[in-house]
Amino acid sequence: MKVLKFGGTSVGTPQRMKDVARLITADGQTNVVVLSAMSGTTNTLVEIADYLYKKNPEGANDTINRLERKYMAHAEELYATDEWRQRTLDFLKETFDFLRTFSKSLFTSFEEKVILAQGELISTNMVTNYLLEQGVNAVLVPALDIIRTDKNAEPDLNYIRTHARAIFDTYPDKQLYITQGFICRNAYGEIDNLLRGGSDYTACLLGAALEAEEIQIWTDIDGMHNNDPRIVSGTEPVRQLNFDEAAELAYFGAKILHPTCIQPAKYAGVPVRLLNTMEPEAPGTIINNHMHRGTIKAVAAKDNITCIGIQSSRMLLAHGFLRKVFEIFETYRTSIDMICTSEVGVSVTVDNRTNLRAITDELRKYGTVTVDDDMCIVCVVGDLAGQNVGFESLATEALRQIPVRMISYGGSAHNISFLIAGSDKQRTLQALQDTLFKYDGHVRRNA
Repeated sequence: MKVLKFGGTSVGTPQRMKDVARLITADGQTNVVVLSAMSGTTNTLVEIADYLYKKNPEGANDTINRLERKYMAHAEELYATDEWRQRTLDFLKETFDFLRTFSKSLFTSFEEKVILAQGELISTNMVTNYLLEQGVNAVLVPALDIIRTDKNAEPDLNYIRTHARAIFDTYPDKQLYITQGFICRNAYGEIDNLLRGGSDYTACLLGAALEAEEIQIWTDIDGMHNNDPRIVSGTEPVRQLNFDEAAELAYFGAKILHPTCIQPAKYAGVPVRLLNTMEPEAPGTIINNHMHRGTIKAVAAKDNITCIGIQSSRMLLAHGFLRKVFEIFETYRTSIDMICTSEVGVSVTVDNRTNLRAITDELRKYGTVTVDDDMCIVCVVGDLAGQNVGFESLATEALRQIPVRMISYGGSAHNISFLIAGSDKQRTLQALQDTLFKYDGHVRRNA
């Protein structure tokens, strides 16, 4: 059994839904299929919720009506028979009538999460109905009956494992099991979600729970590239990544994958494959526990970084200074990406400016504080263990014409990070591409 996840663009039109149906039935195997909401739907549902928070039911209903017309048109196009077309139209009418009821009551974050869940509920219903119309032996399995978080808002792995196996055992003769990504229930039984990008997380949680042969994440790009193809020329897909390498790339800007989603697959030893719905024959990228030694795999960049510097001669030889600094960030629930220290100063980077003023006010108790905005972290990812020779010099040589604010090396065996001005991002990425990946698309290897 494999777990196949398709994102919003993969089910973004009736034709793409048909394409997905062909993909998931091509091999005739028993698989689990996780679907996101149709592209743009979640944003529209957020807009509806925003109107309701602002007590503007007219704005909410206008947006609901517009979204309903879009889906009704999709249903007219998707189905070939009157029976399945009407079944879906009836379901859509019921769903949008339900959305309209929220304009008549108190609106809280609980109701917002119920609204946000409707996108996945609609897409999975439409695709399942289409498969049944085509004679496919498929069943719609509600994710709300399987995926649950605990009181810390983390996935309840024991619950998921037990309920996934029980529910799929209930339908032993089915070829395809269709379920929703993103949505779940919390520890109190309320409808909740796994945050944006959570459909990847759902797929990996189910793949781990069911001990799947493979988890496939289908998107609109051929695997994870060795650099950002939107602004860098000459990029190519990376055909294999270690789980830790993939996690670093996802955290530092590779948008194809949710940063936390692959952890369940890593611990369960289930490989994750990134594939392209537009080019299903392309090999994509396989992510597993194997490490290709002596290889630089890829470069990624994280934008909108703020660098905070604290300088103080009182810091010299003073124990407890760093603890006091870190406690300030912990108090304001702000995570640190990079950190560099010297005898009289420390610099850190953050990507969350929500409490920046309060943080800098607290830091001024301990020294002179400087703040640099619009920075960018560029990371080089691969086998960067300490015994390798030359990789750090290759990376720094590539950036000989780029002003570098900070360098972080040694905190991870998979990552060298550079802090640069955001305005230098494109030429930094291109310089690294030209230096690190020269030979017919193959990465340089440690000699």
